[in-house]
Amino acid sequence: MIAIAVVAPGRVEPVDIPKPSPAPYEALVKNKAAYICNATDRKLVAGHFPGIGIEKYPLLLGHECVGVVEEVGARVKSFKPGDRVIGGLLISPTSPRFTSGWGGNSEYVIAGDHAAMVADGVADEAHGWDERFQIMKKVPDDIPLEAAALLNTWREVYAGFSDFQLKKGNDILVFGAGPVGLSFCRLAKLLGLGWVGVVEPLPQKRDRAKAIGADETFAPDSAELADLTRRRGAPLDAVIDAVGNQAIINAGLPLIRMAGSICVYGVVGTPSITVEKDTGPYNFNLFMHQWPTRPAEAAAQAPLIEWIRAGMLSHKDFLTAEYPVREAAKAMKATEEPDAIKTLLRF
Repeated sequence: MIAIAVVAPGRVEPVDIPKPSPAPYEALVKNKAAYICNATDRKLVAGHFPGIGIEKYPLLLGHECVGVVEEVGARVKSFKPGDRVIGGLLISPTSPRFTSGWGGNSEYVIAGDHAAMVADGVADEAHGWDERFQIMKKVPDDIPLEAAALLNTWREVYAGFSDFQLKKGNDILVFGAGPVGLSFCRLAKLLGLGWVGVVEPLPQKRDRAKAIGADETFAPDSAELADLTRRRGAPLDAVIDAVGNQAIINAGLPLIRMAGSICVYGVVGTPSITVEKDTGPYNFNLFMHQWPTRPAEAAAQAPLIEWIRAGMLSHKDFLTAEYPVREAAKAMKATEEPDAIKTLLRF
């Protein structure tokens, strides 16, 4: 079967590896589509993801996929052949030549049945359980394929709202209008937060943020942003760093209220950060969300599906390019384009 491998820094290519076989609590899923993650996948390709550097090359890439179940193990209860499933991976590559960068951009992947393992009392590593099994879930057939795959991103961002303790009516400013920043912007409006601003250097991405619900958008060096608190007459409840950057953390501190929050989403590329605490209020929260909270991520799927069905959340606001899976190298290059949001691979 075909899989997408990172073989050297900045270089991805299709490779041929054996098709996996499902264990008793696993389903074999034939992929239909997969997105490139602008954050994790690009860091893996560059060799900069913490703990997974070039010493792990060649590695199998991807973690945002959707496919159809072809075969199930003897103990599987949650999936059946024909079901559409998201979140399948190749945690254990089928070839000793490769390590796993999650392997979701492969022709076939494995989805574990978390619910069945819990019911049988075997949801532990000794029995092959993995914490990522919690988000390998069935998706109804009436959800567009492209939206189903985007649930991998939207679920995690939705879960971030509870991790960041954001509430209805909160006024927030999001730094970054990539896939995560735009998701925070759109979901904030759907969840009933108050004023939502977006800071983004590229004008075309600022336009996209306005189109999906941002109340105001700003260039990072704009006078309007510098004067934001005075113009609004009040500081913000929270600033969301959707990039993972020390400079953004410190830029946000003067903008938040007493006991407000700086919310960092995603893996920060440096081992330490310096917080210029004197520029912010005496009391503030610093939330670091560098890894998904799986139960909250899994629970997010149901409300997201209802918004998709109601036409309130659309993949069309996020999908900017698509390629056949064998052109993954071109697709990875396309993620560097100024207006790129989400790039899809079709199998």
